[in-house]
Amino acid sequence: MLVEIHILQNHAPSNLNRDDTGSPKECTFGGVKRARISSQCLKRSIRRSEIFRTAMAGHLATRTRQLPELVQSRLLAEGLPAELAAVAAKKASGFGTSEGKEQETPRTAQTMFLTEADIAAVVAVLGAAAREAGGAKALEKVPAKDLQAQAQQAGFRPISVDIGLFGRMTTSEAFRDVEAAAQVAHALSTHKVDHEFDYFTAVDDLKEDAVGDAEEDAGADMLGDVEFNSACYYKYFSVDVAGLVANLTGASMGRTVPAEEQAAAETLAAEAVAALLRAAVLTTPSGKQHSFAAHQLPAAVLVELRPVATPVSYANAFVQPARQRGETSLVQDSLLKFKAHVEALTAGFNLPAVGRFLLAPESAVEIGGVETVGDLHTLCARLTATLASGEKVGSHG
Repeated sequence: MLVEIHILQNHAPSNLNRDDTGSPKECTFGGVKRARISSQCLKRSIRRSEIFRTAMAGHLATRTRQLPELVQSRLLAEGLPAELAAVAAKKASGFGTSEGKEQETPRTAQTMFLTEADIAAVVAVLGAAAREAGGAKALEKVPAKDLQAQAQQAGFRPISVDIGLFGRMTTSEAFRDVEAAAQVAHALSTHKVDHEFDYFTAVDDLKEDAVGDAEEDAGADMLGDVEFNSACYYKYFSVDVAGLVANLTGASMGRTVPAEEQAAAETLAAEAVAALLRAAVLTTPSGKQHSFAAHQLPAAVLVELRPVATPVSYANAFVQPARQRGETSLVQDSLLKFKAHVEALTAGFNLPAVGRFLLAPESAVEIGGVETVGDLHTLCARLTATLASGEKVGSHG
């Protein structure tokens, strides 16, 4: 089953996602400049949110380059001599490259998603190698690539929910790659956007304000500017629930899955999708929030559950940019364009769905064939119930 989440969200002046020059990210769509929030930014804000982390506690990985430090500290805790633990840490730095090449600094070359099981497997392999070598010089001669292969051969290691959702690509034999079950689009403004600049200053609080101060000591001690914009964004997420279950169980790599484990993975996948929905609705990227505090909630959230994995983004609703006109606000015009596009595509392409739910607390807009819900709790409950009552979420149709 495919779960699709569509969000319309209007943000006050902000700089939520910056490019390399510090400007808000942008792109051209429909022939005009649009504000943009990258998919990477959206995924990280969701993955690191308190909402998602609390809901998925015990089922999350860590994205880091600090595997060598983790290995060293755990081997020391196991009683391995410090000299051997230091060499083992250097060997672990080679677990982030396909060649197993050790790094000069105690970091892997690649930033990787690592589960607790992944870390434990590397610690076990390096600890065994260190004890077998008997000395630091002998351990230094063991190729890191050989140790990678031993970690890979340690057997199936379950992956975490965040890896199952967002995928993992490594250059190391020690960890299996995972194809993401979720797709996240770059958020685009529904309308044309022109950036603006804020000129700001800072003044020394202890500077005396007395007559006779030197003229060169008057005024601000620092000045600068920051670029920002204000935009109503369309956000799109899709989750192949069957693919997520297959990732969690290892079925995606050809593993035969016991029935009890399959059922547990299906339950966890449904909980993960609900947590993703809640976090996507309530979480905002952190860029320049201390300066702008642009914490606005969505104007509308549409959730669709499809029996087949045929994703449909409604971004083309805004090829002709939305705009404020008369008594119709920019957000209202965006909603009307969204409604018309959704209804046209659903009817014209006979798009199947086993559940469609709309949350739009401040709008009277209704979408044909879509159930309107009154609050986020109900939206999440309807999503979970539909997943539970529909076809088996772990089956591939």
